[in-house]
Amino acid sequence: MTHSRLTPSLVLFAAFLLFLPSLRSGLEAQFVARDPGPRGAPVGAGNPIAGLNNSQTAFFEDGMLRFGEVVSVSGTLLGEVSPGLGPGFNSNSCGSCHSQPATGGTSPSTTAYPFVGPNPQVAVATLDGATNTVPFFITLDGPVREPRFKYLLASNGTLSNVRDGGVHNAFTIQGRVDATMVFGMTGGLQTCQLPQPDFQQMNHLGNLIFRIPTPVFGAGFIENIPEATLVANLQSNGTMKAALGISGHFNRNPNDGTISRFGWKAQNKSLGLFAAEAESVEMGVSNEVFSDERGYPPVQPPAECLFNGTPEDHTNMQAGNDGAQATSNAVEFANFMRFLDQPRPACSGSGCPQNVQNGRSVFNSVGCALCHTPSLQTAGSSFSTQLSNAQANLFSDLAVHHMGSGLADDIIQGTAGPDEFRTAPLWGLGQRVFFLHDGRTQDLVQAIEQHSSAGSEANGVVNNYHHLSEAQKQDLLDFLRSL
Repeated sequence: MTHSRLTPSLVLFAAFLLFLPSLRSGLEAQFVARDPGPRGAPVGAGNPIAGLNNSQTAFFEDGMLRFGEVVSVSGTLLGEVSPGLGPGFNSNSCGSCHSQPATGGTSPSTTAYPFVGPNPQVAVATLDGATNTVPFFITLDGPVREPRFKYLLASNGTLSNVRDGGVHNAFTIQGRVDATMVFGMTGGLQTCQLPQPDFQQMNHLGNLIFRIPTPVFGAGFIENIPEATLVANLQSNGTMKAALGISGHFNRNPNDGTISRFGWKAQNKSLGLFAAEAESVEMGVSNEVFSDERGYPPVQPPAECLFNGTPEDHTNMQAGNDGAQATSNAVEFANFMRFLDQPRPACSGSGCPQNVQNGRSVFNSVGCALCHTPSLQTAGSSFSTQLSNAQANLFSDLAVHHMGSGLADDIIQGTAGPDEFRTAPLWGLGQRVFFLHDGRTQDLVQAIEQHSSAGSEANGVVNNYHHLSEAQKQDLLDFLRSL
């Protein structure tokens, strides 16, 4: 009788096979899903809607030019052809804040896109001789931020119970070379003296919150989704939403009662209103919608800081002007946003890698899609046939939802309460750097986690997310970065 003998190599191989399951288990236990970060080229955003006619294209291009134009106080500084900056402002052009990853996007950053550039607010603070100091909440590698105060101060310097909620600009025109006017025969001077708000005091009082720019890609599609479609979508999947604690409602314009849909709290009804308000509160330029120069309401701006007739931005009624030549900047800003195409994802459907396809399934199964509605159809449009009966792949229901104590900014705008925010459209998410209304994180995992806190309608969905395997979480993150 012969006996088989295992060679040393076979013994080692057999031992390895016995060890393999525990090795695989250990590796799986060590794997943690991570945000893959903003994806690179192709950008897939910042282009006009395909198929615009020559006239529409001309309005788009003119609007895009004005969107990137630098504004000065008088409009006379070299290269700065539009007047009206200040007395308070957050930046000196629309495009400086909406540039990530292309014109019309959100807050720029060199973190992922060195060619986009650092936060422009740092340079604009002292541009043309301005005497501003850069507030602590604005940094070169951080997001563009606008500051807001929750409540007004009482006469004794403490917080009152009277709500503020408005924008208090980071900078003023004090010290700028174009914020001084010489009076003809007398030779007298008009010089603006307007210090910045005391942001350190407001921060100490817990009265300071921030907002970052919202992307405006595909805004014309959002504007053209009919109310009936929005209402029906919000009422759909009622049983599933109720089980997860999701409700939501629409913010509505107080003048006509219709659904408003632009801004972090869906506080603006239309692109016309959205553009005019931003021109007023972000750059200090008065226009035909907001015709007064603004200070820090209810405090009026000092008379010596007013240099132009109002409204500074207005219809150009000189003889011979027509078309884009006659329209105001605010109207052309709206036209640019209206004809700006929706951002294109990295891939779609079966053309995506398997992990991205899996991630979309996870997105639906955990309940993300109940608020972040993948697609809604537009109505007929008098602006363009390309906006008519089109699929807007926005990943939003455009409703406002309670997001809990962790995200609450204690600001009321219209019918959106202190902890309520519009469901942020996710199209273009794959190339954003900063997340949530105040840009508090660059990590998509943290952004998901912070949807959950006391009182949040997202708690049930985030709980479902927590029960995913790390591999499923990674697939979900990969899908989101493909958008």
